[in-house]
Amino acid sequence: MIAVYLAPVYILVNVYILWRLFRWLGTISDKLKNKKVRIPITLIYTFFATSMLTGFLSPKGNSERILKLIGNYWLGIFLYTVLVAIVEEIIFLILRRTKKDSRKKKIVFGAAGLAAIASISLWGMINARTIRTTEYHVAVDKKVEGMTSLKVALVADLHMGYNIGCSQMKQMVEKINALNPDVVVIAGDIFDNEYDALEDPEKLIEILQGIESKYGTYACYGNHDIAEKILAGFTFGGQTDEKVSDPRMDSFLEKAGITLLRDEYVMIEDQIYLYGRPDAERPGRGIRERKTAEEITENLDLTKPVIVIDHEPRELQELADAGVDVDLCGHTHDGQLFPGNITTGFMWENSFGYLKKDDMHNIVTSGVGIFGPFMRVGTIAEVVSVEIKLGQVP
Repeated sequence: MIAVYLAPVYILVNVYILWRLFRWLGTISDKLKNKKVRIPITLIYTFFATSMLTGFLSPKGNSERILKLIGNYWLGIFLYTVLVAIVEEIIFLILRRTKKDSRKKKIVFGAAGLAAIASISLWGMINARTIRTTEYHVAVDKKVEGMTSLKVALVADLHMGYNIGCSQMKQMVEKINALNPDVVVIAGDIFDNEYDALEDPEKLIEILQGIESKYGTYACYGNHDIAEKILAGFTFGGQTDEKVSDPRMDSFLEKAGITLLRDEYVMIEDQIYLYGRPDAERPGRGIRERKTAEEITENLDLTKPVIVIDHEPRELQELADAGVDVDLCGHTHDGQLFPGNITTGFMWENSFGYLKKDDMHNIVTSGVGIFGPFMRVGTIAEVVSVEIKLGQVP
């Protein structure tokens, strides 16, 4: 299990960071080398550094929720602490080589590093809680009687659980309703693995029932809509060969007025196909292997528009070749945290935003919620408005 092998690395990096902190404090004043200073700092640091594990091991209740939330904040702070420490080590190495090292510079650079960590972390926390609206306009050269356009509100990666609760969902619903959409689609990762992590299921259902649209709300499941426990991004105790959602998740969506599409389609005004794909990694209960792109459209009337919801932006060429007109996805979070938004570009043909693949329009949203670190740096939480012009040349 990879988490077991990474644990010693995590411990050693934290020891190194704590050692660097004490070294910097000792540079400021000899009085800060005192055990009366170092012991409380060590205890406080250890509390935050182990909060993910203590939350994971805690019995269900408020203490578990608080510890897991602290642990998720800590993950982001830890990431930027490591990055800042690396930059500072490079700077100090250059200064030593050029013989321009000094006590004053060490103090200044140390203070600047702490300020950078605090500023980035605080901004990331605020940014993760702020949902923006992004608009796209695409054209599909297929006529629909009595309809010149279809406005779709796309959201994904809600990750409702220990991090994302009623406040974020209320903001999302308000953003969706402000768009006055014809149809709302949720492209997977509605839950954050553990159903019991939901802040208040009944209240969340009530909030999601407030989504307003002309033709309804539809969803597909993602790779986190599954009954598994999570520790620092690693899952435990789940199925290895088949993704199985908690039955309460299905019931939750039904009560919330959200139609779950499992490798199936619905018709909008009997003229537009809306197809929901199972997750690519583990398709789901009752679905061992999801249909191929070709199988999706083989029995469809391709003179009519075909819109696909797929959690991960995979098989873009195959979907385009099969006659799909619009493919709506999530999953990537646009990297969520810098420099992740740079690396995801190497992992996906379209990791975020818009891509035209032959005659097909692919749109990938960065999502509403977050996974793991409760921060967004260099990315945004968003509700996406997709206006599809019908009967026009793409």
